[in-house]
Amino acid sequence: MKRNVSVKKINHIVLMIFLLLGGIQLVCAQSKKITWHKAQIQPNQWYSSKNAQEIANNVLLYQHNNGGWQKNIDMAKPLSREEIRQLKKEQSNKIGTTIDNGATHTQLRYLAKVYKATGNEIYKKAFLNGIDYLLEAQYENGGWPQFYPIKKGYYEHITYNDGAMIGVMELLRNIAENNEPYRFVDNKSKEKSQKAVDKGLKIILATQVEVDGKLTVWCAQHDKDDFSPAKARAYELPSLSGKESAEIVEYLLKLKDPADEVKTSIRSAVDWFEENKILGKKVIWVKDESLPEGHDRVVVDDPNGGPLWGRFNEINTGKPMFVGRDGIVKAHLNEIEQERRINYSYIDNYAEKLLRVDYPEWEEKH
Repeated sequence: MKRNVSVKKINHIVLMIFLLLGGIQLVCAQSKKITWHKAQIQPNQWYSSKNAQEIANNVLLYQHNNGGWQKNIDMAKPLSREEIRQLKKEQSNKIGTTIDNGATHTQLRYLAKVYKATGNEIYKKAFLNGIDYLLEAQYENGGWPQFYPIKKGYYEHITYNDGAMIGVMELLRNIAENNEPYRFVDNKSKEKSQKAVDKGLKIILATQVEVDGKLTVWCAQHDKDDFSPAKARAYELPSLSGKESAEIVEYLLKLKDPADEVKTSIRSAVDWFEENKILGKKVIWVKDESLPEGHDRVVVDDPNGGPLWGRFNEINTGKPMFVGRDGIVKAHLNEIEQERRINYSYIDNYAEKLLRVDYPEWEEKH
């Protein structure tokens, strides 16, 4: 006996199989362990997953009672019972909490996403505790130190290095402007965030380096008292920063109603980037089996290369500075030790997108 199966029924069966497989893939994706870096850039729906909450629980364990976190920790790494016990014991320790290398403001962004997705009040409480930490850490002049409580030494400087202060200000500005996923924050905290952002803007304008009566850019860190460019580690000398200054300008470009002094600051910094860009060069990685790590980072000639800028640049001339652990300024990347060449960015296209896309769009608007 013949059996006739309609095309419509076949299509329905195929659709059901497709949906079933898709569901299996979604479950696998949610249960699959991911890195801390990737956990921060997932689609919104992922933050309600078991995996996301497991990582968020790790974030809570690493948070100190003062609201801050230490740096360079893999928050996504599964923890043993002994590690959990030790972390709980260390939560009362105030030493080492920082905004360096993405610490604290990165964890807070993550907790906000998980709270929005789950509604679990424990994540909200930890988030608000962290915001209080950032607000308390701010100097009266508007800057932020690298570590809080204050750690003596260069850690006391107003720190733009590695996106520290700008990372904090981006977070607080989003809170103040009631952007997602921060709309759960109470009005009092939003008002405090706005005041902190306003103070931060004032110190950004006050620390922009002036050379021969002309505004240029910023150092990676500035003295907390006289605002002058300051030294940090042996290879981080007082200078004009290509990387950190580009990040500061990008922050300023996002201000909704910039005052005239902000516009002047932006245009002066862009002028400096234009005047000091390096063309005809590019940075590449090469294999070199004679070296312990087997590779090296070098600058080579390329007629289509650039624009590039130094991470550190002489304040008066704008020329790139290459400084190794001996603290001695060299003129070329290959003159410093290989360990520094491969583990620290001394020259790159830091402001390329700024000059090519973001600033022209801002200028057209303003």
